[in-house]
Amino acid sequence: MSTGLRRRRLRLTKAWDRYVHRDRDSRTDELPEDLRPEIVASWERSADAVSPDVAEAPLADPEDTEKTWETTPLRTAVTRIEEDLRRAAEDGDLVVAVTDPSARILWTYGSRVMRRRAERVNFVPGGRWDEASVGTNALDLALRLDDVATVYSAEHFSSCVHGWVCWAAPVHDPVTGRQLGVLDLSTTWDRTHPMGTATAAAFARLLEQALPAGRTAERTAERTAGRTLPAAGDSGSVASRPAPRGVLELRLLGRAEARLDGGRLPLTRRQVEILALLALHPEGLSLDALHAQLYGDRSVSRATLKAEISHLRAVLGGGISSRPYRLEMPVRCDAGEVLECLREGRLVDAAAAYHGDLLAGTDAPGLAEFGAYLTVALREALLTTPDPEAVLRYAAAAPHDVEVLERAVRALGDTPHAAGPLLRARLRMATGA
Repeated sequence: MSTGLRRRRLRLTKAWDRYVHRDRDSRTDELPEDLRPEIVASWERSADAVSPDVAEAPLADPEDTEKTWETTPLRTAVTRIEEDLRRAAEDGDLVVAVTDPSARILWTYGSRVMRRRAERVNFVPGGRWDEASVGTNALDLALRLDDVATVYSAEHFSSCVHGWVCWAAPVHDPVTGRQLGVLDLSTTWDRTHPMGTATAAAFARLLEQALPAGRTAERTAERTAGRTLPAAGDSGSVASRPAPRGVLELRLLGRAEARLDGGRLPLTRRQVEILALLALHPEGLSLDALHAQLYGDRSVSRATLKAEISHLRAVLGGGISSRPYRLEMPVRCDAGEVLECLREGRLVDAAAAYHGDLLAGTDAPGLAEFGAYLTVALREALLTTPDPEAVLRYAAAAPHDVEVLERAVRALGDTPHAAGPLLRARLRMATGA
């Protein structure tokens, strides 16, 4: 067992003990600086809702739980990858759980050791693991943050699970984006592993890919009802709006999106492509060069391009210089991040930043060429060095790249590895085996 893990657990236990035994006005005093803000915020909410000495989660009505499980699309998804979930639990001495959107457990499977531990605290179907019922935990936190969450040992508000470490990731309807529940992996605190977060996220993505199709009408209605602004990839003109100068963030891999200081910009697909070309050429582009990279040999006038740039300049509150055209503001771009990570040899970070093809379907020659180069560069790096964690992250965006998955599985061979079961599950889904 790592001495570092033992010290971390002891430090957290002391912080938790000081917190729960102080009055409301002073309970956040003297907390460790490295105690994450989301944990402190959750402790604050939990302290007003539940006793830290709660011994088990309350159980929901069994018939209602069974009915929910029978009707949720998650049941079909779990059935399709159940063998892989069970194998991961056995190999990693884990308990795997799938919940509904309120953190009520609908399905679990655990190794022999973790199954008994889970039963003692009602980490079983029907167990209510929302914050108001058991305090801070990874299942509720993942739903609340809508992101992967880790809760380690005494970061849990209830002492009954101080012996656990849990990793949870939300599962979404891939079309509507609606939360369907979470996928959680839990084990004893001394078995914590740096792959835990990535593995939970990857299994959640596998569940999303295994969801049944066929609810088209329902999904279309949900998407239409929630639409307020055109997405960055939508066509049609959008009135410009002034915006303050700030940090421009471009999401080009997997989907098209532009944000300024965190706020989404209502841009057409073509306008995002112009920003993408300028971001990928920080030295700037002349009008002719930008026109060629954007339109190729199509007969689009320079005046049209100038009008688009004028619109963008207004939206950005300035921020685009001319002669050459260049972005004069801080820019963060996921495609540039992948390339930088590859150049620095940070393969896991490169794969984590890669969310799919660059502006898939773009007819801009400059972007199509760069996108192909980026994908090939990442694939070649993974084929040369099939790091298991990097391949898992890449497979979340490119689940059908059989060659990369096969190379990673062969490289592992029979060597025990936390990523092994999930890599093999990915490969089986990619090949239909």
